[in-house]
Amino acid sequence: MKAVILAGGKGTRLKPYTTILPKPLMPIGDMPILEILLRQMKRAGVSEAVLTVGHLAEMLRLFFQDGRRLGMSISYSYEDAPLGTAGPLSLVDGLDDTFLVANGDVLTTLPLANLLAHHHLSGAAATIAMHRRQVYIDLGVIEQDESGRVTGYIEKPTYDFSVSMGIYVFEPRVLDYIPRNEYLDFPDLVKRLIAAGEIVTGYSFDGYWQDLGRADDYERAIEDFDRMKAEFLPPEAPVIHSMNGTGKHASVSHG
Repeated sequence: MKAVILAGGKGTRLKPYTTILPKPLMPIGDMPILEILLRQMKRAGVSEAVLTVGHLAEMLRLFFQDGRRLGMSISYSYEDAPLGTAGPLSLVDGLDDTFLVANGDVLTTLPLANLLAHHHLSGAAATIAMHRRQVYIDLGVIEQDESGRVTGYIEKPTYDFSVSMGIYVFEPRVLDYIPRNEYLDFPDLVKRLIAAGEIVTGYSFDGYWQDLGRADDYERAIEDFDRMKAEFLPPEAPVIHSMNGTGKHASVSHG
């Protein structure tokens, strides 16, 4: 299975860190955040990843090279100019089967195999991994009708939203809605799919999710990874050697 990792952004909200490092190479524990994601993808059956790169691209290429160290194939797709979040997909060749797409700065315990299974059962063109977030408004919120008449007043409310986790599953036909080498963001792509009558589903996940949007998010992610490393990267299942019916040793992996 193939995955596309969006790794070309400048990470301006994480400056000064991202002045010298692309955001996907920001260290979390003893490895970059993108390596954690790639290891999770490999565990879910991804054998080939394409990194869409722009800002400090050669550093990403130097670190990950061809992916052999991680037991997968890694290649690179270059953006000459920023193409948004969805636009880079138009430059990636070989997306002729179901494929994963993810931002390169996501730290999560989302079971990708479950996400993929949900997508296949839904018959959708696109599936968006979603997370519930609460937004606290530290102000009094005034509600009005069209005439300007006040109809309600809510003191310091908390609102619940389902937000995108920056992880998607797409069918190849989604590419038909992305003009080649033109700027396009995922919200606009989703609107195009819906307008065309394509099925777009959401996969809700209430476990751990954090992206490296701001410096405090990054510091929190470092602490969480150190505390929960086995949840992000479970140890590989041990191989137990036993005798099979022919009298020869057989290797059995549990887990």
